[in-house]
Amino acid sequence: MKRKIVFILNPISGTNSKAGIPKLIEKTINKDLFDYEIIPTEYAGHASKIATEAKERGVNVVVAVGGDGTVNEVARAIVHSNTALGIIPCGSGNGLARHLLLPMNIRKAIEVINKCEIHDLDYGIINGYPFFCTCGMGFDAFVSMKFAESGKRGPISYVENVLHEGLKYKPETYEIQDENGTTRYRAFLISCANASQYGNNAYIAPQASMSDGLMDVIIMEPFDMLDAPQISIDMFNKTLNKNSKIKTFKCKKLHIHRSKSGVIHYDGDPVMSGEDIDVELQEKGIKIIVNPDANKNLRKPNALQSAASELFNEINIVREDITKQGRHIQALSKILQRKLNI
Repeated sequence: MKRKIVFILNPISGTNSKAGIPKLIEKTINKDLFDYEIIPTEYAGHASKIATEAKERGVNVVVAVGGDGTVNEVARAIVHSNTALGIIPCGSGNGLARHLLLPMNIRKAIEVINKCEIHDLDYGIINGYPFFCTCGMGFDAFVSMKFAESGKRGPISYVENVLHEGLKYKPETYEIQDENGTTRYRAFLISCANASQYGNNAYIAPQASMSDGLMDVIIMEPFDMLDAPQISIDMFNKTLNKNSKIKTFKCKKLHIHRSKSGVIHYDGDPVMSGEDIDVELQEKGIKIIVNPDANKNLRKPNALQSAASELFNEINIVREDITKQGRHIQALSKILQRKLNI
């Protein structure tokens, strides 16, 4: 029997047009294996509704055609079911797809779906919100909120927000309790990672696995502008866990208390939350189509990753000559624009 597959297409994810994707699916999908349909989303939350209806109809695979937000919407609707998640990455960061070493090329991503190798993988929940890549609080959640408020898409907008807000963000004190006890930290951010990266090959948890039954907890201690370039380089070079400003451990459940309410994020989506935050891992809770050839074709650094490494090397050179906040932003933006050819 043919498998039923539904492609859930977010037409506004990322920065590129999705107009040609339906024809590419029609041309590439193996029609001997699949009966398929393509359904575009029309509003926020629509992808979850489509995925839920597909699951209830007994659809074998639902494919998120979009970015990490679309992937989250689709995935959270099918956890603990027999319906598997497929991904055609079309977003700004594509964190989960990159962690799984799925092709960024749409046609090749469809070919991976044709092979339909399905694994049972882990996912997490933060204060009731499922996440499949990362969640957290502190600076990364704060930037996610600013990024969402800006209404702009793409890595350039994200980096601009990091540069602007990073100069004035104040670390907070957190009380963290896991299976081994309670510890207090003053931290720039706390991230809980099911997968290894935020997106665009920025590895917040380079050792994270989606099949080990544990989440990686990353605590970034306060740092100054002299430390920032090295932290950024380590993030792109998969060496962040070796940085002296980073504390890491693994656990299955985590309770965090902070002094006041604030923003948290799940897979980059910001939401306001209270003083107490609970994070837990759901082992083998979702079926996902993986790339059977991933280890044969390890991905080379993408253009943004290579540019970022050069960018932060140049920041090391110019940072000593920059003294005022406005000049920081102007100089860093010029380097960024030059490296990314915009």
